[in-house]
Amino acid sequence: MTSFWTGKRVRLRGIEPEDWAAFMGLAVDEERLGDLLHPPGSAESFRAWAKEQAAAKSEGDCFRLAIQALDTGKIVGAVGSHHADPRAGRFEYGITMAAGHRRKGYAAEAAVILLRFMFAERRYHKCEARIFGHNEASLALHRRLGFVEEGRLRDHVFFAGRHHDLVVMGILAHEFAQQHPASEPD
Repeated sequence: MTSFWTGKRVRLRGIEPEDWAAFMGLAVDEERLGDLLHPPGSAESFRAWAKEQAAAKSEGDCFRLAIQALDTGKIVGAVGSHHADPRAGRFEYGITMAAGHRRKGYAAEAAVILLRFMFAERRYHKCEARIFGHNEASLALHRRLGFVEEGRLRDHVFFAGRHHDLVVMGILAHEFAQQHPASEPD
């Protein structure tokens, strides 16, 4: 049997200390996309962060995983869950992909693997994603995955010299199960 965390294109795995350069590249890609602007980090700060991530225990159902392409073995992105509230049955998730690896099916497959774990194994009821209103590719991906727009927080975040909308999208466990049956490969 293949690992639960392995699909046709990607494998989700823990972050290793040697992944620091890939994550440094992801930070640069996010800046180029017009995401939140942060001061540049040093190579040493990314080394320390990756080493810390590799040794960290997950906090409840909040964790971050590397997305590794099966064909090349390279880190192509990251996915994680955060703000998990088991009592309410709700969690948020986020995903980021390296610039050269977008629109190849990696993000969709990684998201489905993570969502399947959180819904089927951890018994959550709802997942939310918060997406910048100008990120049409991410909005389209989430619609294809079965997420629906639940609200738009107008001028909610400030970066790149102006305010931007934040779109809140959500999917319920039964909606996910209908669109992504466990017996069918994605």
